[in-house]
Amino acid sequence: MIERYTLPEMGNLWTEAYKLKTWLQVEIAVCEAQAELGYIPTEAVEEIKAKANFDPKRVLEIEAEVRHDVIAFLTNVNEYVGDAGRYIHLGLTSSDVLDTALALQLIASLDLLLQYVEDLITSIREKAREHRYTVMAGRSHGIHAEPITFGFKLAGWLAEMLRHQERLKILKKTIAVGKISGAVGTYANIDPRVEAIACAKLGLQPDTASTQVISRDRHADYVQQLALLAASIERFAVEIRNLQRTDVLEVEEFFSKGQKGSSAMPHKRNPIRSERLTGMARIIRSHTVAALENVALWHERDISHSSVERVMFPDACILTHFMLKETIDLVKNLLVYPENMERNLNCYGGVVFSQKVLLALIEKGMKREEAYKIVQESAHAAWNKPEGNFHDLISKEPRVTEKLSPAEIAECFDPQQHLKHLEEVYQRLGI
Repeated sequence: MIERYTLPEMGNLWTEAYKLKTWLQVEIAVCEAQAELGYIPTEAVEEIKAKANFDPKRVLEIEAEVRHDVIAFLTNVNEYVGDAGRYIHLGLTSSDVLDTALALQLIASLDLLLQYVEDLITSIREKAREHRYTVMAGRSHGIHAEPITFGFKLAGWLAEMLRHQERLKILKKTIAVGKISGAVGTYANIDPRVEAIACAKLGLQPDTASTQVISRDRHADYVQQLALLAASIERFAVEIRNLQRTDVLEVEEFFSKGQKGSSAMPHKRNPIRSERLTGMARIIRSHTVAALENVALWHERDISHSSVERVMFPDACILTHFMLKETIDLVKNLLVYPENMERNLNCYGGVVFSQKVLLALIEKGMKREEAYKIVQESAHAAWNKPEGNFHDLISKEPRVTEKLSPAEIAECFDPQQHLKHLEEVYQRLGI
């Protein structure tokens, strides 16, 4: 009878109806545990399970009068159950229900996020396989460094997402904790065995030592893990934005037919999705401060955390879910331009191959300082000049040609020299 409130997508997991559904799950699990231990009649529990229901609008109506959400909920449930309702919430405090039910919401949200993390991992792995041999310039400090492949760049993203997957699995164990320990957590009016049985029914572990609430370090961990995931997505988005710049244009977000980039400039094809992801990551990061501040509560409990969590958890979970969906689509449909990668790699006559020339000269017996100076002179002479050609300058430099043959110089400018060990990385990641 409450199954109509089972809703799969992230936004639906944070509706009022779904929240109340989890509250009722907790209350019924406790009743079942109480009955198993002989504290309440089994027939009363069967009646509760048969009749228990709630109306979110009615709960809000009652709450407007009593100014207490759990009392309003229990009042509404008892309107359906009748006399057997006196066994509901027996020996409990509000936070027994609130915190245990919140764990169920957080787990459901995490399960959904893990599905999308898996999809993103698959999307990145497939794109990396497609471009495992697509050569491009590696960059450090935003400046051309040495050749890599686009597949190798994506391998770094893949490794990062695999770490997130493991972190979220660990987080699920951290957050899958309930408490049915009563006011201030001393079990004064509830048997600890009730907690153990009820939590087992709900797929949770009893908290090791709760106060009136489950300590918020667990919840801060949850938000911080989402913020870390969002930060990685932002890293990928920033990289796409940089590679899509007009003067680089090595990759580009998919631009659909009829799409417009600017109200003023018809030529524009802007990386709007990547920019959106960058902005949303900032919002999720901002929630980590509030989550950390929620850890310090007065004595055994206050409710300063409660109002924060009503905003923070739905916001962080829904945003993270949306970011994952956007990133999956972004990666799947990413436009890659190998010809532009090759053009950029060879600008100024292949200055990115300077280290190979340096090492070749050292292997021929030249002192490192001297070799570095010779190579740097030729590289800087070619740098940022339309006619600049590092390869030509090196090939005409007497101090180089007396050490290296034309074939040896040519070998220094072969990008495959830089890529010969990438298969080991790909094998580690199943690319």
